[in-house]
Amino acid sequence: MMLAVDISHRFGDFVLEAKFASDRGVTALFGRSGSGKTSVVRILAGLTKPDRGRITLGSEVLTDTQAGILVPKHRRRFGYVFQEARLFPHLTVQQNLAYGRWFAPAADRLTSFPHIVDLLGIAPLLDRRPAKLSGGERQRVAIGRALLSSPRLLLMDEPLAALDDPRKAEILPYLERLRDEMDVPIIYVSHSVAEVARLANRVVFMNDGKVEAIGPAVDVLSRPALLHGGDRRDAGAVVEGVVRGFDERHRLTTVGLKNATLSVPVAGLAPGRIVRVRIPARDVMLATTRPDGLSALNILEGRVRRIQIDPDGTAEVQVDCGGDLVLALITALSCERLELAEGKPVFAIIKTVALES
Repeated sequence: MMLAVDISHRFGDFVLEAKFASDRGVTALFGRSGSGKTSVVRILAGLTKPDRGRITLGSEVLTDTQAGILVPKHRRRFGYVFQEARLFPHLTVQQNLAYGRWFAPAADRLTSFPHIVDLLGIAPLLDRRPAKLSGGERQRVAIGRALLSSPRLLLMDEPLAALDDPRKAEILPYLERLRDEMDVPIIYVSHSVAEVARLANRVVFMNDGKVEAIGPAVDVLSRPALLHGGDRRDAGAVVEGVVRGFDERHRLTTVGLKNATLSVPVAGLAPGRIVRVRIPARDVMLATTRPDGLSALNILEGRVRRIQIDPDGTAEVQVDCGGDLVLALITALSCERLELAEGKPVFAIIKTVALES
């Protein structure tokens, strides 16, 4: 079911203008804090009325300021997962989940209680109260409660932002299952490039209240232009490949790209599975001849596609490695010494430990 959004709204001196469409899978609203992501979600949920705009879901008009249409939030049948789980502390997990199911008429229920419990791995938690749960467990229960309301669209506003890295690692596989097994479109808000690279099918990149890029995650997250609206520490490329095998002794998974392979330090990925790998630009070195005697396992051959020299003395070099784009951040001096130019053959040297699948 297609979601179409075309809105504008002023919050004091901040002007929000967003136009995009979303269909199946996960559409990520991505950008740094203060870019307008949560404001868009609040307008989608019906919590904020835009100054101007039109929002449709399939053939239904949810908001049309010109026609005076504003469907109330409770009639939109959207699930909403916040940064904090917001569970009822006096209810058990099972009772919290049942509360979500209460909002869905029997004829409109999209899935069963046991299915959601299994999908999110929360069967051992059903008799506990929220105070006895970890942060990741609470978020899984909050997601389950939202799903049991049988939403037509699931809004997830920075659902992992309040969790530490181990808890994020705990919950990400469940979000992947949710994306792959549930036929519910998801709008996922995040400023984490790692989360978006792993989960999103489509990315809407926002900066200062405007949509600056829309497209598949692999394309948008690999654009050098993303640097100038986001955090330079997040600069990098996202490549997509197929799992070819696993080296049990060295705990390395081989991922086949278009014309090369990568060794990735993860386990448990089934052969044939399609995965994305994020390669941080700060962890890519460039050489004009194939290097020997290095500890780096991943050396990709390619050609310089684009160079941009920034005023701070940094060079952003995009390398086409047989159809996969890799971004390197090096000094302008290094760029000069290597005599880099568009079309020049180079080798991209990638630290294995920098890869995230």
